[in-house]
Amino acid sequence: MEQTIDFAVLDQAIKEFGNEEKSLIAILQRAQEHYRYLPKEIFPYLAEKLSLSEAKIYGVATFYENFSLEQKGKFVIKVCDGTACHVRKSIPILEALRDKLGLSEEKKTTDDLLFTVETVSCLGACSSAPAVMVNDEIYPTMTPESAVALLEELKEKN
Repeated sequence: MEQTIDFAVLDQAIKEFGNEEKSLIAILQRAQEHYRYLPKEIFPYLAEKLSLSEAKIYGVATFYENFSLEQKGKFVIKVCDGTACHVRKSIPILEALRDKLGLSEEKKTTDDLLFTVETVSCLGACSSAPAVMVNDEIYPTMTPESAVALLEELKEKN
């Protein structure tokens, strides 16, 4: 499922933050909020608008872990694998989600672009480990069963 690139989003970000190199991260953040990743088509567009090389923009986009060059699902599920979550069995939760969705360490997003499953080093919810985050909402004290049930709830919301 291809996504149409709306450059007006980038134009608005450039207008808001300025067309200088120091604005690049804020513009990339705005782009990622809109597209849920950084499409390759935006790099030449931004290079021209900001008078930067595509390599410079790509370098910034790949340096920061928060940016993604791969298309993500509507629901981005982050399974915490920090120490507290790991010792409280976060890996079986990750495996249950991957099994249910047909995903793996290499394939992180479902073909219908509904779900992306990733691991993160820490969600900052150690007291309620193991925790999972869906988009911006934390789900505490998860189990493999409650994680699979959460998938069903999210599918119904769609």
